[in-house]
Amino acid sequence: MDNGIFMKLKISENHPIFNTFHIEARAARYAEYASVEELQSLVPEINRQPVLHVGGGSNLLFLHDYEGLVLHSAIRGIHVVDEDEESVLLAVGGGVVWDDFVAYTIQQGWSGAENLSLIPGEVGASAVQNIGAYGAEVKDIIVKVEAVELATGQVCEFLNAECHYDYRQSIFKHELRGKYAITHVYYRLSKQFKPQLSYGNIHSMLPAGEPLTPQLVRDTVIQLRKSKLPEPDVQGNAGSFFMNPVVSQEQFETIQKDYPNMPFYVVPHGVKIPAGWLIEQCGWKGRALGKAAVHDRQALVLVNLGGATGQDILLLSDTVRQAVKEKFNLNIHPEVNII
Repeated sequence: MDNGIFMKLKISENHPIFNTFHIEARAARYAEYASVEELQSLVPEINRQPVLHVGGGSNLLFLHDYEGLVLHSAIRGIHVVDEDEESVLLAVGGGVVWDDFVAYTIQQGWSGAENLSLIPGEVGASAVQNIGAYGAEVKDIIVKVEAVELATGQVCEFLNAECHYDYRQSIFKHELRGKYAITHVYYRLSKQFKPQLSYGNIHSMLPAGEPLTPQLVRDTVIQLRKSKLPEPDVQGNAGSFFMNPVVSQEQFETIQKDYPNMPFYVVPHGVKIPAGWLIEQCGWKGRALGKAAVHDRQALVLVNLGGATGQDILLLSDTVRQAVKEKFNLNIHPEVNII
């Protein structure tokens, strides 16, 4: 293999891995690729060692350095693939910052992504995690995903149905975990604004008398997120650390007997109970365990108080999960990838 290619790809050794938890972690080798062809040129290297593909570092908890090759996408660009009177189909590079994409769609007068404003990370990760917030999930605007099989370099397409999307889940987190790198995601946005305002406090936060627009919903979502979530640049965190548990109707009714004021959301496969509320009932909101803590405004979020290790965060997570299990007989699971 021509070493010039690797020089171009900036493969480096003992490279720091950025993560929003501000936990020091290094990769034995690190490469950032800016095209499908550059990624394909790395296949021989990929087949020699363990590989981890990272995005914006917002959904990662490192317990130690990574003894392998870390890949990061620098594939940018937002391109109109198809357009009609009602909608537009966009192909977006996996390395595009997610919130930059959301802002762009709204500037163009397109809707469908506004409830997902200010979610950290990149476009490629959005399709892996099936990111969601305020009653919206990205699966509802994804048409297909383009990816490269890391072992062979083959370019593959996955239609929405083939991605097996569910709440914070996809085929890329399970059966195909670590086997593909997402290079482009195709989203369909609407030119007809259909606001989703039933979830959380969006409706009550909207300023009275102002025309309802995607930009107004985006501004309101950003205001809500900033009021509840710590800025990663100020205090290390990975956003929501836990997934909200979805329970059966029977389980829900059993818990509701003791907690009649418990918040809940009816979803297709049961009832979703906010994990933050469960954690708060266990007395962990705002509490610290060493250098890690549960955030004092949003109990879904674990924060680095300064100098915490990945093990410190994991210990806090396990302790909180055990408290919820003991009080409610419910298991809550981390949304964050633990490396």
